[in-house]
Amino acid sequence: MARTITAAPSPGGENLLFLTDEQLRKGIEAMFFAYRGFTADPDRILETRGYGRAHHRALHFIHRDQGQTVTNLLAMLGVTKQSLNRVLRTLVEDGLVEARVGRRDKRERNLFLTEAGESFERELSEAQRARMRAAYRTAGPAAVAGFRQVLEAMMDPDLRRYYQSMKDGAKDPGGPGTAR
Repeated sequence: MARTITAAPSPGGENLLFLTDEQLRKGIEAMFFAYRGFTADPDRILETRGYGRAHHRALHFIHRDQGQTVTNLLAMLGVTKQSLNRVLRTLVEDGLVEARVGRRDKRERNLFLTEAGESFERELSEAQRARMRAAYRTAGPAAVAGFRQVLEAMMDPDLRRYYQSMKDGAKDPGGPGTAR
């Protein structure tokens, strides 16, 4: 019989978690299948407009931080400038996003969702919130807190700091790798 997850005290007093390769593989597979489920509902909605997940991510994070710069969004999403410009051009042309000239720096473009963009983003997010809500109810509060800890621990340090500032309610947290 395979050994299950165990915690052992370390010299510093904290507990270390020991997982077998098989347990890790099962966790990785669960992440793949969960991500597939998490994106399935929005994917169907996006497909009706000929959009992909990059459009959804852009809409989500523009909604989350209205007025952010293209540079900030670029750093947060970790995509190429060419790729993001292609996505933004489509969203602007379709009337979902508005790019305004920056107040402080006229070279900057600040991004805002239009009323139609807000509505579309809400439709996409509600599909994911419904799935997350059901999963969280099934798992319970302790599992939800543990799941969030695992996700945060998997983040790259600069994105974890940015995520933490967003979670703490910072109005303008700045993007990963930016100094504000």
